[in-house]
Amino acid sequence: MVHLASIPNDEAKDSMPVKGMVKKDEVPHKGLERMGLEESDLFTTSVYGSRFAGRDLPKYEMPDTEMPKEIAYRMIKDDLSLDGNPMLNLASFVTTYMEEEAEKLMTEAFSKNFIDYEEYPQSADIQNRCVSMIGRLFNAPTHEEDHNAVGTSCIGSSEAIMLGTLSMKKKWQNKRKAEGKPYDKPNIIMSSAVQAARYFEVEEKYVFCTEDRYVIDPKETVDLVDENTIGICVILGTTYTGEYEDAKAVNDLLVERGIDCPIHIDAASGGFVAPFVCPELEWDFRLEKVVSINVSGHKYGLVYPGVGWVVWRSPEYLPKELVFNINYLGADQASFTLNFSKGASQVIGQYYQMIRLGKRGYRAIMLNLTHTADYLADSLAKLGFIIMSQGGGKGLPLVAFRLNPKDGKLYDEFAIAHQLRERGWVVPAYTMAPHTDKLKLMRVVVREDFSQSRCDSLVCDFAIALKTLDDMDKHTVAAHAKHVKQHVTNSGKSTHNHPHYADEDHSLQGQTGKTHAVC
Repeated sequence: MVHLASIPNDEAKDSMPVKGMVKKDEVPHKGLERMGLEESDLFTTSVYGSRFAGRDLPKYEMPDTEMPKEIAYRMIKDDLSLDGNPMLNLASFVTTYMEEEAEKLMTEAFSKNFIDYEEYPQSADIQNRCVSMIGRLFNAPTHEEDHNAVGTSCIGSSEAIMLGTLSMKKKWQNKRKAEGKPYDKPNIIMSSAVQAARYFEVEEKYVFCTEDRYVIDPKETVDLVDENTIGICVILGTTYTGEYEDAKAVNDLLVERGIDCPIHIDAASGGFVAPFVCPELEWDFRLEKVVSINVSGHKYGLVYPGVGWVVWRSPEYLPKELVFNINYLGADQASFTLNFSKGASQVIGQYYQMIRLGKRGYRAIMLNLTHTADYLADSLAKLGFIIMSQGGGKGLPLVAFRLNPKDGKLYDEFAIAHQLRERGWVVPAYTMAPHTDKLKLMRVVVREDFSQSRCDSLVCDFAIALKTLDDMDKHTVAAHAKHVKQHVTNSGKSTHNHPHYADEDHSLQGQTGKTHAVC
């Protein structure tokens, strides 16, 4: 996700946090002469004795003069201390722990521009090794001599799925052109629980969720296919409930009906989970209609953000027109990317994890996470919540849950999330996808560093939050929720969003009130 930032006007730039305050003049402190200090001396005093500690950090314009490196480091470090504790952020799938040896390797590669094959051939080869390992993990066909699968690294799984979508669109357009048919109205079929495909002028045909089904229905999905369908997107681990959509059922229906329609698997979250927890599940290149798969390296691939991967069954599904052959950096190289220059650190981090852990190491971690998720689900069920996610390794290691409407609570899931936020936890509440009667839910993502001990602490805080809310009347709950949203949550206090983009009505969120789940 990239945040759009509004550039403040001059009046806002000079505003003070408290009305009536006057900004100090940008001149040396009065009395320096009396103390025998010249302004130049302030560069040699302690960080907090320098003139920079008594001024605002530059926010809107680059300063005219330099700052000592020690002071710049300390000032920024202090500023960043206001960020939350990533270990208490249970909203995100993104990796927050790696071993020191991995961090050291990644730090040493900060200066490497990964795209420069001539300068950094070994880094490029490490990417090729990762692509091969991931492709084989997904059962890419390797038995045909002239039918090699192909893949590449990306900034994240979002770029990866965009490349997969572009490939399907271009292949569909080429086929339509060859047949002399219109090719200006492509569509893609996918669950209403996903984000969007409109960047590439592809119509989104949604398979809507229901009050008791949170994934696509295979028959309904295939029924939506028409001559303008570029492909079907099937999700291996939805962001709301973590369920695996039934790729095999979709594949078998397409084969049974003789429909020529490819499947792209969005395995952003499940690609590094399912092969180790339920290897018997058929979702990947074992299915003949699956032509491409994307996966995130910085989710359950266990690498810091951002790295993702996309693999195609064969070059047939990655049209040549999309691949750029370049040589201006000194060597001929084929490239398919939305981001040309990028660092090599994350790719190296991914390689470290795969050879350090191996299949057994990944399996051990994913099974531990699955057991912890099941333990948390049982605990929340005992507190009275309805569990919406699949346990026992049938989905991602997360817990999705909601209040039981029969309990007649005066508060909702958002109020519970606000209560937990006051204790440091980030446990998101969401409004479900359309056609679910505005169903609300909460979700806890179990990541590698979420131990059972921390899980117990979370359950205790859930119990405290419920008791606190149970003791409030309806008006107090509403007033408290409003206060927390405006003054406690960082999103409520944010001022960087440009008003021009408020109240949009082109996305599912703008049209239906659906909340995009954090991923």
